[in-house]
Amino acid sequence: MRLVPEFLEHSAARLPDKVALVSQKRRVTYREIDERANRLAHHLRAAGVSRGDRVALYADNGVDLVVALWSALKADGVFIVVNPLTRAEKLGYILRDSGATALVTEALHAREWRAAVAQAPALRAVVVTGAVRPELLEGVPGAASLEAAEAAQPSTRPFRRSLAVDLACVIYTSGSTGEPKGVMLTHQNMEFASWSITTLLSNTEDDVILGAIPLAFNYGLYQLLMAFRLGARLVLERSFAFPVQVLRLMAEEGVTGFPGVPTMYAMLAELKNVTLPDLSSVRYITNTAAALQPGHIEALERLFPRAGIWSMYGLTECKRCSYLPAQDLHRKPGSVGFAIPGTELWIVDEHGQRAAPGVVGELVVRGPHIMKGYLNKPELTARFLRPGPLPNELVFYTGDYCRVDEEGYLYFVSRMDEVIKSRGEKVPPAEVEAALARIEGVKEVAVIGVADPILGQAIKAFLVMNDDAKGRYTEKDITTRVSAFLESYMVPKFVVFLDEFPKTAMGKTLKKELK
Repeated sequence: MRLVPEFLEHSAARLPDKVALVSQKRRVTYREIDERANRLAHHLRAAGVSRGDRVALYADNGVDLVVALWSALKADGVFIVVNPLTRAEKLGYILRDSGATALVTEALHAREWRAAVAQAPALRAVVVTGAVRPELLEGVPGAASLEAAEAAQPSTRPFRRSLAVDLACVIYTSGSTGEPKGVMLTHQNMEFASWSITTLLSNTEDDVILGAIPLAFNYGLYQLLMAFRLGARLVLERSFAFPVQVLRLMAEEGVTGFPGVPTMYAMLAELKNVTLPDLSSVRYITNTAAALQPGHIEALERLFPRAGIWSMYGLTECKRCSYLPAQDLHRKPGSVGFAIPGTELWIVDEHGQRAAPGVVGELVVRGPHIMKGYLNKPELTARFLRPGPLPNELVFYTGDYCRVDEEGYLYFVSRMDEVIKSRGEKVPPAEVEAALARIEGVKEVAVIGVADPILGQAIKAFLVMNDDAKGRYTEKDITTRVSAFLESYMVPKFVVFLDEFPKTAMGKTLKKELK
């Protein structure tokens, strides 16, 4: 059983001069990343980071973020990658909830992280990348530039104390409560999941994998882990905002693996009258977050004629649950296939009994990739992790409604909570509602998801205003104000003003009637 930092170290020992990472026109070898990560790990150790301490990483996709991630592991720490779109208030919550002792971040995001650092008394070290002005570090405990931190330390590998059962990562994910929860993953969880997925995709060191999804999300994170596990190359992009540009880069680099989400594929489907490069090097495409629409599939088959399209399904708590083999894409439309290698899935009915084919019930997942639990949330952990078939074994009750057909193919039906999937990301209505409620004059608010051909689901907000605030705001006014509190993908696309909400006798808003 390998520890996660050994993915990098084994590849660096075997393929030291191979380009491991291409990002923002930089080409970096395995040796360079390994040595830089060693230097930063020594700095973190010297700053007081001990075995099991949390190291938060708040930066855009790029070489420095990758180095910081491996350095946290090499220092026996537990890394937490935070979406760089996260605002100061939420970042501060994550730093406090995790008890983070170190933060690696970018000068570009100083406005947010400086405000968050003031709310995180456990921090002992802050390392800043990019154009670092002296005044940026003033008043920040243990602050240093990344350049200075690396320059003062040796490139030798730090002594390691971690075990496979220790935590390697905490991924914060939003839930229906609106409060972010930290999913705790061990080295064993991540080692197994990366083995299982690379096995079913037949990945090798010759693969070139596109990483256009933020490393803050497990789908993006695992592209890095899988590539470095095998000694493959990762082409890391900050976004897919300019799809033609990304496609040209894919052709230049000979990308063989294209992981994406329906929002990205919808953008490709809309490309018209554009001369595109030869993309025949792509041998597989993976999809998760939401089902592929027929138009998306048609566009992908046209643009990537040699690629197999794999529909997948998963949750942060167990990385990946299932996959639909490429050859079944048209035979089993809408299915997400079978359990990934080394795992087991089944459906339970409302009585907790295994359901027959065709019966909709809650999906249960069993395997070595199941999380250790939710950080600082024992009651929530006990709700989702329950006794399994073997003594002292826990299995994951996902909170998702699914069914299987007579051949054993799995179909996702719906979330048991109200989480909205927009742009391939989970948006909790409660978090959006809380932000809208902060606007002066808002009396009541309700948020739902509505079908959208590009976003999967668009966020639609309904507002009841106080009498003195009626007519004061336009839809644009509301979205502008709420954007100060929310990541861009959480800002409602639609805003509707109502005089009152439909409610139950108990006063609960009937969101189904709003739809």
